[in-house]
Amino acid sequence: MAANDHDSHSDDTSFTEEELQQAMCVLAGSDPENCSYSRGYVKRQAVFACNTCTPAAAEPAGVCLACANKCHDGHDIFELYTKRNFRCDCGNGKFGDFKCQLNPAKDEENNRNHYNHNFSGCYCTCERPYPDTEQQDEDEMIQCVICEDWFHMRHLGCAVTEPEELEEMVCEACMNKAPLLWTYAAHFAVQPVIKVSCNEEEEMDVKVEVEEENCEQNESRNEKTTSSAEHTEQEEMRKRSSPCKRTHKEMAGSPLKATTKSEVCRLKELQAQGTDRLRQGAVFWPYSWRSQLCTCTSCKKAYVAAEVPFLMDLSDTVLAYEKKGFDEPFGMHPLIALTSSMDRVQQLEVIYGFNEMTASIDTFVQQRTSEGKVITAEDVHELFEELRARKKRRTSAED
Repeated sequence: MAANDHDSHSDDTSFTEEELQQAMCVLAGSDPENCSYSRGYVKRQAVFACNTCTPAAAEPAGVCLACANKCHDGHDIFELYTKRNFRCDCGNGKFGDFKCQLNPAKDEENNRNHYNHNFSGCYCTCERPYPDTEQQDEDEMIQCVICEDWFHMRHLGCAVTEPEELEEMVCEACMNKAPLLWTYAAHFAVQPVIKVSCNEEEEMDVKVEVEEENCEQNESRNEKTTSSAEHTEQEEMRKRSSPCKRTHKEMAGSPLKATTKSEVCRLKELQAQGTDRLRQGAVFWPYSWRSQLCTCTSCKKAYVAAEVPFLMDLSDTVLAYEKKGFDEPFGMHPLIALTSSMDRVQQLEVIYGFNEMTASIDTFVQQRTSEGKVITAEDVHELFEELRARKKRRTSAED
């Protein structure tokens, strides 16, 4: 879970190298210089909320990376990670007299934007902030890939053993919003872990198959035999569904192509098999699960009706967005090694500062080049003095 930028000064934990790379990729995948508004509803981008301009009592609003850096420099900004199909609100009707410095000509409202309580600094079904200063033992959080809200592990409605081994998650509310996903979950999702009492003295964790609600059903199902072909298919699916640890490079590899057969509905084929699973709690999926979804005409209409058509777009995922950041030089910058000993807030401040410094230098060089002037040592000194003064003003405003 990405912590709030200015509200997490009490967080003294440091990023691992891979976590810092991912944090950098959240920024690297978005344009730090130009307001994203002119690009329309961007498929996925880093989004921020400004508690100075639109406090919790005001209408929810989100700003892009460039506006967070340029227009809201020194403001109380908190990070919302990434959002899909979002258009920058900076300077529109929700901001009163405040105008965007990068793109002041904006509509009063972005009607297609979707907002949730994250824009007010609240998360999960418990409506708590992150980080939660009243909670001593901060629980790990994970984002639902459909509603994009963040949930505490303890509030997912199912037992979770190893948070670092989790894959993509869809919360129970979103599963019920698109009930056809339960059919796919019975075949392709990671099997849920629940507690089943086999006697009054012993309680153990077991992985359950569909509708195995007592130990007798478990034994009965385990005794069933299958043909060698079925066994091979089940073994392959088990390997794909196993929540084993993966590196980010492995997770961000080229995804499988989506099902393109239109003459046969795969959903109906799966439903005909009669396999089901307990429709309770969040569902965890292997990273290739979207490629298993049927894309026949009937199913496409069902996705649209359930407001989840983006599930058919494999390039829409957070992994695809982060992979773009990893492919950029910034994602592998030596800055990672230099910030390894810093806490989270310091690391994020360095990343933002690096973005700002890089942008300022680029602008400076382009201006001098267009004017046909030679860059002198005095010019460089003046530039860095300006950057230091800007940082001092921002620090003073935060205090």
